[in-house]
Amino acid sequence: MSAQPESLQHLIDRASGQGAVRVAVVDAAQPVVLETLRDAALAGLAEPRLIGDRAATLRICTAMDWTPHSDWIIEAGSDAEAAAIAVLMVHSGDADLVMKGNVHTDILMRAVLDSAAGLRLAGRRCSHTFLVDIPGHDRLIGITDAAINIAPDLAAKGEICQNAVDLFHTLGAAEPRVAVLSAVETVTGGIPSTLDAACLTLMARRGQITGAQIDGPLAFDNAISKSAANVKGILSDVAGRADILLVPDLVSGNILAKALEYLAGAVAAGVVVGLSAPVVLTSRADSAPARMASLAVAALMFRQGILQQAPTSPVESSAAAAPQPEHACCALGVTAPPEEAAA
Repeated sequence: MSAQPESLQHLIDRASGQGAVRVAVVDAAQPVVLETLRDAALAGLAEPRLIGDRAATLRICTAMDWTPHSDWIIEAGSDAEAAAIAVLMVHSGDADLVMKGNVHTDILMRAVLDSAAGLRLAGRRCSHTFLVDIPGHDRLIGITDAAINIAPDLAAKGEICQNAVDLFHTLGAAEPRVAVLSAVETVTGGIPSTLDAACLTLMARRGQITGAQIDGPLAFDNAISKSAANVKGILSDVAGRADILLVPDLVSGNILAKALEYLAGAVAAGVVVGLSAPVVLTSRADSAPARMASLAVAALMFRQGILQQAPTSPVESSAAAAPQPEHACCALGVTAPPEEAAA
C-alpha cells in the first residue's frame, strides 16, 4: 500500500495517472464548475457529462475557449431533473460517479438517497468526509461528518468512523489515527459526546471498528498538537497526531471545516462514502482547486474499489439515528417537513 498522501495535489497527480472517470455533473452551468471540468478533462482525470441548461453551459464554455464534446452536454429542465439524470446514468453504467455543480445540496441528495431510485446500499449508512489540506501541516486531515448526518448517535458514529477509515485506506493510510472530538478530553457525564467517544474507543479495541487507531474523547488542540497533549499529560498514539477528526455532530464539523478553510487558508475536498458510487459534494462557493481535489478523491475511490468493502454494524441504531429520509440527510439550510423527518 502506498504511503499516506501529504497533500491534495498528491491525490490529484495519482488519480490523473489512472485514467479518466466518467463524471455526471449536476447543474454544470457555472464558470468555476466548468473550469474545473475543463482542467480535469485536459489532465486526463475526467470525462464529464455536463447536465443542466445546455444553452447556458455552451455560453460559459465558449467564453472560456473550451469546446467540450457535444455528447458531453445533456439538457435538463430543472436541478431536480438533472440530479435524477445523474443517478440514472450511474445505474445504467454511463457514469462512474456523481459530482455536485451549482445545485443546492438538498436537491442533489434527495435524488442520491431516494429509497427506490437512488444510490443507497442496503444496510449501510452513507456519510461525508472532508479532506483538508492545511498550510504548514504535514499531512491531510479528515473531518467527518460535517454535511450529511445531523446528530448521529453512537451506532451511527461507529459507521461514520468506519466509512472515513475505509476512505483513508484507499488513499494510502494503512492504519489512520482517529480522534473522537469533544470539548474536553475527560469522560464527563454532562457532555454526551464524551461518553460516545469513550465507547467508540472501546469498540475499536473490541474489533467493532477496524483498521484504525481510535482514541477519545480528545479536544481539538490535543488531537492536533503534540505539545498541547503533552502539557495536559495525555498519553496516546492518537493525541497530537490525528489523521481523522470524528466530530460530535454536523454543526460542529461544518464550522470546523469552514473555519480552517476561510481563516487558515486550507483547501477542503469533500466526498460522500457509503453509496453504490462516489459522490463529490462540495460547497457552491468552493474554489476550482477544492473541486478538482474532490473529483480526484472520488476517482480514487472508484478505481480502488472502496465501494466493495463490507459495511460495519457496530451496534443497533436507535430509531432517532436510523438512516435518515432524503430531506433530513443534509441540514445545510434545509428543514424537512415533520412527517418526513420522523419517517
